[in-house]
Amino acid sequence: MTDELVRERRGPILVLRLNRPEARNALTARLLSGIGTAVLEAESDPEVRVIVLTGTGDRAFCAGMDLRSFADGESMDPGDSGRAGYQRLVEGKTTLPVVGAANGTAIGGGLELLLGCDMTVASAQARFGFPEVKRGLFPAGGGTFVGSRIPLAVALEMVLTGDLIDAARAQQVGLVNTVVAPEEVLATALALAERISENAPLGLAAAKELVRLGVRDAAQATSRLSELQSTVFTSDDAKEGAMAFVEKRRPVWKGR
Repeated sequence: MTDELVRERRGPILVLRLNRPEARNALTARLLSGIGTAVLEAESDPEVRVIVLTGTGDRAFCAGMDLRSFADGESMDPGDSGRAGYQRLVEGKTTLPVVGAANGTAIGGGLELLLGCDMTVASAQARFGFPEVKRGLFPAGGGTFVGSRIPLAVALEMVLTGDLIDAARAQQVGLVNTVVAPEEVLATALALAERISENAPLGLAAAKELVRLGVRDAAQATSRLSELQSTVFTSDDAKEGAMAFVEKRRPVWKGR
């Protein structure tokens, strides 16, 4: 059986590729579990600095929940082994930076996956949306929080109409960072991930947590900032960063 999730290491970058092109990379319990497990393993691997999430083919990044499987009564529960990691990803709580490479259209749960990414490079041919209300559902995997990423009026338009927006508008409203030709999506995302991976891992994890937390709870973010500052600013990496600057060389990060 073909792996529904393909893992590939590119130095300090872990590429996770949804691999169900015949079903527009739609999500099954097995695929959800694979994603979650891969995220947890990456977070525990000191050699992995950034995750890039993409899909197979040029038609779809991810079509969301596999409605055929859902209609047949199949469970979408990834099980305990994958659930925690998957939730960390879609909630933006992974310690590692995550770059989305939207090789094609992302709808429903597929767009929720991209919301879990810290930044996204999108194909110019991609479209984005939450069509759940057209199917008697609503975006229950994080989509209803899209208003924390884009203007409220646009978020409500997308969620309540179920209509899709094109890549140009997605970039205009801040849903994606960069729009490129389809054949340039992965290379552009990898180049972005490489730039991120050159930075200090403790600083990256702290900065990501604080920026995301600041959107949800400014008071908690302020409190957490003090905790992280006392840890990160006294770390070996902080000393290495200062020394490398003085000595005009590239820093060698240890993650401690």
